[in-house]
Amino acid sequence: MWDFETDAEYQAKLDWADTFVREEVEPLRLILDNPFDVNDPYRNALIRPLQQKVKEQGLWATHLPPELGGLGDGQVKLALLNEILGRSGNAPMVFGCMAPDTGNAEIIAHYGTDELKRKYLQPLLDGELFSCFSMTEPQGGSDPLEFKCTATLDGDHWVIEGEKWFSSMAKHAAFFIAMVVTDPDDKPYRRHTMIIVPSDTSGIEIIRNVGIGSWGERLDPRAEHAHIRYNKVRVPVANTLGARGEAFKVAQTRLGGGRIHHAMRTVGMAQAALDMMMERAVSRKTRGRPLSDMQMVQEMVADSWLELEQFRLLLMRTAWKIDKLNDYNKVRADISAVKVGMTKVLKAIADRALQVHGSFGISDEAPFVHMLLNAYHVGLADGPTELHKSTLARLLLREVEPCEDVFPSYTRSIRLEKAHEKYGALMKEHGRL
Repeated sequence: MWDFETDAEYQAKLDWADTFVREEVEPLRLILDNPFDVNDPYRNALIRPLQQKVKEQGLWATHLPPELGGLGDGQVKLALLNEILGRSGNAPMVFGCMAPDTGNAEIIAHYGTDELKRKYLQPLLDGELFSCFSMTEPQGGSDPLEFKCTATLDGDHWVIEGEKWFSSMAKHAAFFIAMVVTDPDDKPYRRHTMIIVPSDTSGIEIIRNVGIGSWGERLDPRAEHAHIRYNKVRVPVANTLGARGEAFKVAQTRLGGGRIHHAMRTVGMAQAALDMMMERAVSRKTRGRPLSDMQMVQEMVADSWLELEQFRLLLMRTAWKIDKLNDYNKVRADISAVKVGMTKVLKAIADRALQVHGSFGISDEAPFVHMLLNAYHVGLADGPTELHKSTLARLLLREVEPCEDVFPSYTRSIRLEKAHEKYGALMKEHGRL
């Protein structure tokens, strides 16, 4: 059954979240430079009461099912909530569903031992610490087949050596989940293993932290994407997530969810850009008339609304399929399509909104440059757009049977012949043959 309504009880929670994010969470960006320093009393005085309000509403950490320590609301409800959270960079943290913590929590929940869950998963779910996913490398980007960072066994310890690039949240994290080469001579997709590395382990060197474009200045002083060197870092074999050589299988547990969660929040950011564009259009005048009377601005608004609604429907259907099938691998094509679409939609709408605002739009008084940078960011995170286009095409083409004849199966003469075979007797009876 198709249903575009949300049950009244959950809709009331969404309405609460919408007001809460606008009135209490969005202002945090203006008054809190570093929301991730859990040792900062000022930060905790601001953040923790807000987190408690979210918990009281039953909206905390809804990304995991009950058996894995979450609330089990499912991806459709999570999508509706994340649309709201996407308007504010701090909202996912306040609601206990911030990347990369959400994906890391899923990995530990599925593949961690009871001890690893006790030590890392529960504090992560409680919002007491942050984590880092340390995968990409300087020379190999996101292609694991080019990775050079290795881990070798020495008794009951792994010894990790090599470099990782763009390990987001590393300087704030209590632990990293590192994807490292453990079996370089094995089959390509059996060479890697996932290992938990506590951030206070000897030998971890953060070479530098980098920001994203202008985010490294006034807009975001945090510069939180680390270039890391592991200098013979020793961690217990017990910190292994999944079996040795199963990093690709483990990674899919987090990447499928991570991709669609990025898309959910992107809807919220794109909607915010559209709202600002429309407010500007009806407020600003030129040549004695509001911008909203100008046909080109009307086209910008109409195109933006259509593109966002089309993308939102694709996203919601994908979320529904994940809930129904309970298997990210069975929805790979849909997730890849969503991953491709979100960058295009956000980039287009933010670009139009910036244009409608003129010079104000490119200033740091407006969020549009930030949004455009984020469009490029989500286009690279969890696999570049080009890779997902290729994945989508391959999965679609895999289901198509090739035609063995010289002429394609849809040639008119071939179709006519088949029509005669099926309806020839009736056609003769009525004098049509």
